[in-house]
Amino acid sequence: MSLVRRHGSLAKADIARRTGLSPQTVSVIMRALEHDSLLVRGEPVRGRVGQPSIPMALNPDAVYSIGLKIGRRSADLVLMDFVGDVRRQIRETFAYPLPDRIVEFVSAGLHTLTEELDSAQRKRIVGLGIATPFELWNWLEQVGAPPEEMDSWRDFVFASAMADITDLPVVIQNDATAACGAELVFGRGRDFADFAYIFVGSFIGGGLVLNHAVFAGRTGNAGAFGPIMVPGADGRPEQLLNRASIFALENSLKDAGIDPSPLWLLPDDWPDYGSHLTEWIDETARNIAISIVSITAVVDIEAVLIDGGFPHSVRRQLVAAIQNEFLALDRQGIREPQIVEASVGHEARVIGGATLPIFDRYMVDQNVLVKEPA
Repeated sequence: MSLVRRHGSLAKADIARRTGLSPQTVSVIMRALEHDSLLVRGEPVRGRVGQPSIPMALNPDAVYSIGLKIGRRSADLVLMDFVGDVRRQIRETFAYPLPDRIVEFVSAGLHTLTEELDSAQRKRIVGLGIATPFELWNWLEQVGAPPEEMDSWRDFVFASAMADITDLPVVIQNDATAACGAELVFGRGRDFADFAYIFVGSFIGGGLVLNHAVFAGRTGNAGAFGPIMVPGADGRPEQLLNRASIFALENSLKDAGIDPSPLWLLPDDWPDYGSHLTEWIDETARNIAISIVSITAVVDIEAVLIDGGFPHSVRRQLVAAIQNEFLALDRQGIREPQIVEASVGHEARVIGGATLPIFDRYMVDQNVLVKEPA
């Protein structure tokens, strides 16, 4: 199923060749998966000789998953099918996230998402995946929240809180790492064996893919590119987090007396912010380009994929600016990666959350597929 997901659809002969399994073994496995309605047959493909091959694809209705994304200004909850299509979605915005409010949102949202499903469909929901920044209590300065309120996150245990409102298995991951997983499975990440993924949200973060698998690291924080040091406004080292995040644009708009709320209320359709947006893109691109040199000095990767919580037009401008800034840097000693647009978009984090239970149950580490070519 991992192979079929990666390639969209595959015939039995293709799977046998890519895995090294015998055709007979593949046939047995495929029949069992088809019997369980996890795979469906496509239209026969006729060649010049022999029997036509029949491509097999994942059955979208075989499995459902629920994803939760917790953000600085909003939370999203989605019902997703087996091939990554969002069947239903709800969102709530707030000044800053608090545990009690998130639990209330999930409790009500689970009912809303599943009310149109019949009993058989509800049994196919494999879990709740939560994509959340780690250490939410450290957001005080950026969100302007009262310390005593954000401090309530320190002792909050997601698994226990969710167990009180649902019996679904719960899987938790850093939000940017979850977004990286969504890009790997459903986006342009399928084109590369090894890549760094950078997501520019309220705060910048990312993920790392090695040999077609997300590498989360010992504590799940691999690819958290925000702490990379870049030159600050005064030339002194400063974290990338402060030089290439959407909250920097928000502060610029506030200083100019411009309402910044469309940044999180309308992630698909920002207003024309003119020079404020242009200057932010230039500054963000410069610092991400510097970070890419640091990343590729440590990890030999094919590509860097860029995405974020903004419209596609902004992503396109940002990637073009990063490419130009990267070419202006001293790149001696590194193997230059491709710098390209990701494709999942601003919903990558919540979609990534929804993929977590599916990963947990139906995906294998691509490293075991020793015959699969890069």
